[in-house]
Amino acid sequence: MGCFSVIAILSGGVGGARLAAGFAEVAREEVTIIVNTADDEEFYGLHVSPDVDTVLYTLSGMGDWERGWGIGGDTFRCNEMLGRLGLENWFKIGDADLAMSLYRSLMLRQGHRLTEVVERARRALGVKARILPMSDDRVRTMVVTESAVLPFQQYFVKLRCEPKVLGVVFDGIEGARPTEEVLEALKTAEVIVIAPSNPVVSIGPILSLRGVRELIRKSGAERLAVSPIIGGKTVKGPADRMLAALGIEPTAVGVYKLYSDIIDIMVLDTEDSKLAPLIEGDGKRCIVTSTLMHNRDEAARLARTILDHVGRI
Repeated sequence: MGCFSVIAILSGGVGGARLAAGFAEVAREEVTIIVNTADDEEFYGLHVSPDVDTVLYTLSGMGDWERGWGIGGDTFRCNEMLGRLGLENWFKIGDADLAMSLYRSLMLRQGHRLTEVVERARRALGVKARILPMSDDRVRTMVVTESAVLPFQQYFVKLRCEPKVLGVVFDGIEGARPTEEVLEALKTAEVIVIAPSNPVVSIGPILSLRGVRELIRKSGAERLAVSPIIGGKTVKGPADRMLAALGIEPTAVGVYKLYSDIIDIMVLDTEDSKLAPLIEGDGKRCIVTSTLMHNRDEAARLARTILDHVGRI
């Protein structure tokens, strides 16, 4: 409580982590990243937080930027041994990455809040930007398919997004609460950024927490979203397929409609410049620029372009 946050970023997945790294490069300590935890799952008896760890590793410089997840140069000997011992090992956790899950699980069992555990890890890895789990309460994204209701990691990793999606449910969302730290970050933010993350399963859980969407709607901050869809396709992940399956237009305009009540500005890739008038006709502003982030320099350039437009550089 009492922490002043100039820029609050809602993040999940690779795109969110990369944009957060770009903002951290430009704004440093003035950035707070609110991260989806509905993808969290238990593997091998450990609490694994894929989105939180991706942000931690990306901002610390340890992450594998090309792959988008895990730690650069990590080995997978433990995972391979688990397979030899007869356990399912389709969820690949590298050896150094495994240490983070061990640490988190130990701290949680000792009674620490997830928020406290992430704060300790952030400081230990030398990350200056603040990283906040969206909630200390358990929320699980469940994907409804034609044959079964699947935990998100099974749908995403084990089955490689192949089952047809009929719906998405956030199990536990009714009883979950955003942390006081998350609420304070949003209340004090001068700029609120929705990262180019999957609108359904990465940003959706954060906005579904009680009071969060309303707080952003009433905020006096500059509020903007970066489209994860370029030319009708997502750069990474299943966002385009999930949107289409749920009856949502898999374009930047379709993404905009999901956020239209809580943003002032939509950031589009140059490939989608022709869509800008459709959004501007709704009374919103558009920033049209390259949104691809193949490396840290491109992520920093995108963050700087956004901040130039909102007068924060």
